[in-house]
Amino acid sequence: MDTRPFSPEVILTSIPALLPYLAVTLVVGVTSILTGSLLGMLLAWAKLSGNRIIRALADGYTYIIRCTPSIVLLFIVFYGLPKLAEEEFGIDMDDLSRAVFVIITFTLLFGAYVSEVFRSAYETVERGQYEAAVTIGLSPVQAFFHVLLPQAAVIALPNFGNSVINLMKESALAYTIGLIDLLGKTNLILAQNYGAYGVELYISCLLIYWGLSILIERAFLQMEARLSHREAGA
Repeated sequence: MDTRPFSPEVILTSIPALLPYLAVTLVVGVTSILTGSLLGMLLAWAKLSGNRIIRALADGYTYIIRCTPSIVLLFIVFYGLPKLAEEEFGIDMDDLSRAVFVIITFTLLFGAYVSEVFRSAYETVERGQYEAAVTIGLSPVQAFFHVLLPQAAVIALPNFGNSVINLMKESALAYTIGLIDLLGKTNLILAQNYGAYGVELYISCLLIYWGLSILIERAFLQMEARLSHREAGA
């Protein structure tokens, strides 16, 4: 057991060593957010569909994914997907970067969560505004993008921002399959130190995650303020 006294200076020296690996966390997170948002929009459309089968499939997918622990889904994708691809389609996925499996996992997770955000935001906007826009000569597509979408975006943005922050924190699980991201590098340094300064190293990692979360929160607050101001002036 490590009996060294707590050393705050280790925190200051560890942060510069960890920061370069934040790039891996950001690449995985941002890619998952983009692809997950596309999946979320598709699921939201399916949930709003008049077709019962499509709606039931989308609701069922969301329910299953939201009830599945993130780490369990990550292991299923990492260990199960290559086996399925090889046995059923003859595709070898062993040479793929571990980041690919992390992105697939968090795309599935993020899509399920934000689909509810998109659906509820769309349903909150008064339908009469869309009908009025079409009545005055706008096409259905123009009415959606110029009338419904801006209002739905303002409503969805706070919950979407919370989902983004949660995803960035959840991405720390990537180290469990060997991806050397922010937390993965923290564990490597800890192993190289034979377990010494564990508290200081994890505090360094924690501070970086805190800073990232604060920056994301501030960015979404600014976007929300600008969209709200634009809608108020419209």
